[in-house]
Amino acid sequence: MGSKPSYLNFDKPAYAWKPDIDYKAHPESYRVGKGEQGELICEPYKSEIGQFWRFKTKAIAEDSSQKIYDLFLKYLDQNDFVGADMARKYLQMGFTRARRYANYKGGKKYDKDHDYQLLEKGTGQLEKAEAAAIFFTKWKDAESNPKYADLKKDWMEKFG
Repeated sequence: MGSKPSYLNFDKPAYAWKPDIDYKAHPESYRVGKGEQGELICEPYKSEIGQFWRFKTKAIAEDSSQKIYDLFLKYLDQNDFVGADMARKYLQMGFTRARRYANYKGGKKYDKDHDYQLLEKGTGQLEKAEAAAIFFTKWKDAESNPKYADLKKDWMEKFG
C-alpha cells in the first residue's frame, strides 16, 4: 500500500500561486517551485499554453509538444522567464500525465473508494508511453536550453 495523494491535505492558503494574479502584468509574484507546481493556475499563461496540451496519441503528443515548445522559444525570445517556465512545466506535465495513463488504467493511481490505496500498476495503455516519451524529449530540450538556464538563474537570484 502506497501513501495517500498529496491533494487530500492541500493547504490552499499556503500555496504560492494564486488564480487572481495576472502573472504577465506581475511577474514578480511568480515562484518557480518544484516540478509542475502552479501550471494550472498562473494566468494568462495557463490559457495561452494549456489550450495546446494533449497527449491522447503519439501523433497528438508530437503536435502538442511542438506547439508548446514553440511557445517556450517565443517566451525566451521575449525574455519572458515566467512564460518559458510555464511552457516547460506543461512539457513536463505532458510526460508525467501520459506516463500515469501508461501505468494505470484510466490514469487513476489511487482508489478513492478504498482509503486511497495505490492501484495496480501496469494496467495502462502502451500508446500513452509513446506520448510520454515525446513530451520527455521536449521537456529535456527546454530544461537544457542555455538561455532558459540563464533566465532561471537570474530569476532565482532576484525573486527566489
